Amino acid sequence: MFNLSRSQWSLIFLIVAVTAGSIAYRLIVSHRMVQTSLLFIGMPAVIAIFLAMTPKARTAKGAIVKGITLALLISGPVLGEGFICVLMASPIFYLVGLLIGAFVDWGRDKRNVTISCLVAILIPLSMEGTSPRLSFRRDETVTASQVVSASMEQVARALARSPRVDLPIPLFGRIGFPRPTEANGTGLEAGATRTIHFAGGEGHAGDLTLRASESRPGYVRFEKVKDRSHIALWLGWQSSETQWTALDAGHTRVTWTLHFERRLDPAWYFRPWERYAVRLSAEYLIQANAVPAAAERSE
Repeated sequence: MFNLSRSQWSLIFLIVAVTAGSIAYRLIVSHRMVQTSLLFIGMPAVIAIFLAMTPKARTAKGAIVKGITLALLISGPVLGEGFICVLMASPIFYLVGLLIGAFVDWGRDKRNVTISCLVAILIPLSMEGTSPRLSFRRDETVTASQVVSASMEQVARALARSPRVDLPIPLFGRIGFPRPTEANGTGLEAGATRTIHFAGGEGHAGDLTLRASESRPGYVRFEKVKDRSHIALWLGWQSSETQWTALDAGHTRVTWTLHFERRLDPAWYFRPWERYAVRLSAEYLIQANAVPAAAERSE
């Protein structure tokens, strides 16, 4: 064994681990599996296993956490636009790393056996999303409901106008995701369209186009026509339903339901995050589109 210090060994294995992770990432991208568990579980597992084998490390958990942290910092300029996905998934990276480190620390004298067992466990977990047979249900529905201080007629007029995009985006939506910057389209009759332009975020601007497929008093349903925004990488919009019911002369309950397809795996991690983000979107849509302006309320 070379007579190297602990810090020198740590640096060598960090370089090897990051290199292995980079190769794994390029392979995942080349096979168009950046939305699957191969990226979010398989890649951190590869990095953590290499870091766990660092000679002279006090504990595998410490070496792995330090190495993953440095790898995430380094991956910013390397991954560029894809870094927001890695940042969102960083808790999985640390969870996988800590699990591997805990097993290795527990079985120091049987390291090869321990890592072999871990590989046997992590490979199936990393396969989620790589094929329809290895995927959980993707169709999701989220509903938000609010009471608006306006009559049904005023809410209907507000919904019929061109959508507003000037309201502040919820904090969660400001961490690097594309934002709506322009919207066009009016009316609630069947065939009416809405086009929302998304920009910023990871730099991929694009439009989401919707068309009203069903309309009646107190209800309208818009179906997705096409989605060229970068959001389509993470979730696929399917349809939007809005229902408004009078509570009294000056108050109306507005219920906004969004149907979408989850496109990120693993489901146990990304499903709650996507549902949370879509629920915030539904609440935002009520405030931006169903609440009449002050001048409209006085009419």
